[in-house]
Amino acid sequence: MVHRTARIGLRLTRSQRQRCFGLLRSAGDVWACAIEINAWRRRHNAAPVVSYQELCRELAAAGPGTFAELDTTGARSVLRRYSDAWFSTVKRRRDGHAEVRYPRRRRSLLPVRYYHGTFALTPPAPEGGCWRVRLPVARGCAPLWLRLDRPVPFPASQVRSVTLAYVDGRLCLDVTAEIPVATYLPGAQPDPGRVAGVDLGIIHPYAVAGPDGAGLLVSGRAVRAEHRMHLVDTKRRRRATATHAAKPGQRGSRRWRKMRRRARIVEGRHRRRVRQAQHEAAKTVIGWAVQHRVGTLTVGDPRAVLEVTAGRRHNLRLRQWQIGRAITVLQDKAALAGIVVHLVDERGTSSTCPSVGCRRRIPKPRGRVLTCPYCAKSGHRDLVAAATIATRTPGRAPTAPTPDPTDPALAAAVGVLVPGMVTHRRVGRHLPGAGPSRRDPRRRPPPTPVTVSSEQGPSAGCGPPHPP
Repeated sequence: MVHRTARIGLRLTRSQRQRCFGLLRSAGDVWACAIEINAWRRRHNAAPVVSYQELCRELAAAGPGTFAELDTTGARSVLRRYSDAWFSTVKRRRDGHAEVRYPRRRRSLLPVRYYHGTFALTPPAPEGGCWRVRLPVARGCAPLWLRLDRPVPFPASQVRSVTLAYVDGRLCLDVTAEIPVATYLPGAQPDPGRVAGVDLGIIHPYAVAGPDGAGLLVSGRAVRAEHRMHLVDTKRRRRATATHAAKPGQRGSRRWRKMRRRARIVEGRHRRRVRQAQHEAAKTVIGWAVQHRVGTLTVGDPRAVLEVTAGRRHNLRLRQWQIGRAITVLQDKAALAGIVVHLVDERGTSSTCPSVGCRRRIPKPRGRVLTCPYCAKSGHRDLVAAATIATRTPGRAPTAPTPDPTDPALAAAVGVLVPGMVTHRRVGRHLPGAGPSRRDPRRRPPPTPVTVSSEQGPSAGCGPPHPP
């Protein structure tokens, strides 16, 4: 069994919206109370109260009605979040990450989670309607029923928790369900003995080299264009609104708050677009692996490059790449499909000759084709790297480049060849400018030239056009 979460928007009235924000503010008050309690104990040289049981005792001592409409279940979810953040910080500081800080920052709005048995999720009636959810509130308050703007993608019996949150300028509900691992017909299930290597990149988010000489290239040029266009739009927006910014020490005007709200909406839309493209890319890889009965994915982990400082522009590209999220999304979808994922070191896989008889370092090519100047072996650079990564699967062949496919003995020893049959896929078709016209709709179309016929005379069209 695996857990999956779907983010669903809410269709709220004004009073429902105010009550939802009241719950989130009360959750922030619970977080602030936990911070204040430990700050007081720290000043008096007392041990902090950080375990979930101790925090629940403090909550019970506060009495009912302390946090407005927020009930005990919602308050305990905040305390659970605080306790987990504290112990996670302790663990990371013991591992040598001294820059990690303890949770001592207040938050005005905090997500509230309700577990199975504390909420009610009702499907629409047969004659029509929408999904509704009832969130628990404090004793004596009116029931809080909320409408969802789309159907829940999981059966109601599999839902285990719901989380009320405020993300990207809008209220939403995160629905978490427990889903069984996919089942297959006899003879169609993924075989753990069939290994495929995965190379991560910016232009190609996933390059896969599988058995039987099959390969997959997932193009992410539309995602890269979305990042570039969003950066250009952000710079233009900041230049245009710089004169309306509030002075230091003064509260912003209504116009400035509207501009900031619009900027947050645009940022959230950009993040959702990129996130959707990442899910499409990972889904394409897992679908291809299931089709070729690949049961093991060996992924090259390039996160070591994040520690190298190479200038502002390159650092921005690495941050927009989102390596950790790409790995996490692939692992989640692989677990649901019953595929095992191994993370290995990918250093040197894109600059090593794939032939066993050569195995020399190759200068970085200018394009996407890697050609060895010593043995004339050539292939797609990302696919060669993926094939080399496949040989580094733990418990299988030793770390070595992919053998020459003309030698069947060596090919059988490693089991992965440089792909000869490559499948090309593209993600981000929902992004602006990814259509056949290749034009971003955020740009204004060029003005259409006015054609003047010879019948209108020499003075026709010499002045501003008249309204119809």
